[in-house]
Amino acid sequence: MILVLEKGITQDQKKNVRSILFSEGYIVREMSEAGQNVIGAVGQGGKETKFFEELPGVSRVIPISTSFKLVSRQMHTEDTTVQVGNVAVGGERITIIAGPCAVESRDQALKTAWEVKRYGAVLFRGGAFKPRTSPYSFQGLEEEGLKILAEVREVTGLGVVTEITSPAQADMMMKYVDVVQIGARNMQNFELLKCVGRIGKPVVLKRGLSSTIEEWLMSAEYILSEGNDNVILCERGIRTFEPYTRNTLDLSAIPVLKTLTHLPVIIDPSHATGIREKVSPMARAAIAAGADGLMIEVHHDPDQAFSDGPQSLYPKQFGQLTRDIYVIAPVVGKQLDFDYLDKAKAVDHLSKTNGAGMQKAAFLGEIGTFSHKACTQYFGNQVAAVPAPSFKTIFQSVKNGDVDFGVVPVENSLTGSIHENYDLLLEYNLRIVGEITLRIIHHLVGHPEAKIDTIRRIFSPPIIFQQCRQFLDQHADWELVPVKDTAGAVKTISKKTNSVDAAIASKEAAKIHGMAVIEEGIETNPRNYTRFVVIGSDPFEKGPKRKSSLIFSTGNQPGALYEVLKIYSENSINLVKLESRPIHGKPWEYMFYVDLEADVESEAFKPILEMLKAKTDYLKILGSY
Repeated sequence: MILVLEKGITQDQKKNVRSILFSEGYIVREMSEAGQNVIGAVGQGGKETKFFEELPGVSRVIPISTSFKLVSRQMHTEDTTVQVGNVAVGGERITIIAGPCAVESRDQALKTAWEVKRYGAVLFRGGAFKPRTSPYSFQGLEEEGLKILAEVREVTGLGVVTEITSPAQADMMMKYVDVVQIGARNMQNFELLKCVGRIGKPVVLKRGLSSTIEEWLMSAEYILSEGNDNVILCERGIRTFEPYTRNTLDLSAIPVLKTLTHLPVIIDPSHATGIREKVSPMARAAIAAGADGLMIEVHHDPDQAFSDGPQSLYPKQFGQLTRDIYVIAPVVGKQLDFDYLDKAKAVDHLSKTNGAGMQKAAFLGEIGTFSHKACTQYFGNQVAAVPAPSFKTIFQSVKNGDVDFGVVPVENSLTGSIHENYDLLLEYNLRIVGEITLRIIHHLVGHPEAKIDTIRRIFSPPIIFQQCRQFLDQHADWELVPVKDTAGAVKTISKKTNSVDAAIASKEAAKIHGMAVIEEGIETNPRNYTRFVVIGSDPFEKGPKRKSSLIFSTGNQPGALYEVLKIYSENSINLVKLESRPIHGKPWEYMFYVDLEADVESEAFKPILEMLKAKTDYLKILGSY
């Protein structure tokens, strides 16, 4: 059952409620749900629900109807994220776990680990104990394999994941690894489940070969009941009558699980299909279906693998897959961050070296805007998001050192560039240190009791009205009230006590202010994406970068721009953006903003940079990232 606590509950009253629940034999979890403090209680106590409803400080009691209690979304309505070092599994970042089926040698593990990290993996998988169908197959290197995994973590920074097959291995797992995996064959090994529940390590729980979703969730319940809430569910295919793949990947399990449980869900398409060529299509489909991450088998030389070589991707195939996922992720409101670990490490280092505690990043508007979402999605929970009233304020705050970073939009796929921010990039001596793309989905937001036919006024920024024109044209009698930002619009209507006023904003803004989504996805064109850049005083990551931004101007003579662009062409450098902006005070003269796929600050680019300087009147590096 869920005990919803009164807002004014005292600490003594809360202590009394917990004490009574413990005395009745309940497992107790205290949580915050949608701005309310609640206590989850699981057990077979003898008291009626009414008894708990009458306790001082308790507002109401909600029974949990499912057989699985602790893993149920009734118990915990918000999504759980499982923290593994700097990596959060769940939420808005896609987590990629990759590596070979088995640890075969130090050389094999390290070679593969560096390759998968290069292409976006944040956790490394590899089996040290291998339960195999045949007793004559390779069974793993056991503790020696665990030692190799620990070295992989030490050398590459990747957290390591491996399978535990017996409670007797628990002490070794605690010593060497970051995440333990319960394999499909052990999903209902209840003693093993209770063991990993007690050791407290994050757990990847794979679905059994012939298990129902309810059986799978009951296995997760065993782990949580022992006090370990850090469980990641992994669908890896189930046995059916279909012979064309190793197993049948049940992608329908993803939306089902998202309804039933708060635990993160990842997909293992390697074991599901058993065929290398089938892995990438199913991985892409899994992300589109809403999975929080992937577990992919990758081997630096699959043809020589000791186990499961035919389903293991070559590193370059894995790299192509992650590029595809990078494109797909924003469609479903997520992000694949290629520099996840390096960025987290760099931010942590800055926090420790400057002695100022948590780093700060400024964004435009109120909490709940798309700029706020871009900020939190890029940095996770490592950086404090700070609202700012204008773009210029963001740039000035970074320059003054009031904040460490700024997150600003630079272009929208429908309405084009945000010219003010391009001008500010020229004006301020700051650097672009990162970027993130968000899909922008607009919702009609109002009071919970509001209906379409009761609405008379809409609050939102003018550009949002433009992006929702087709929907708004169907309601020509509505008054459109322009405001600064979407979250501010929701905040405005939340203070009104009527069903006449509504806003166009995000679901996040609606949730923050206790409002309801009346109509989803009202933007005219669903291909609505905004690219944000992260600005800072200095580059905060070491190592090669994938992309750079420049500003340059040329002389006003025929062929001047062509001579510059020819340098990029002759050196096989891909330009992904070229835009001109008028030079203030010089009518009919222009600056050119360029985004290119290269690290312009690398040693290899120096000769090309010198050629560019020779052909331009002005050249400024905005940043490599």
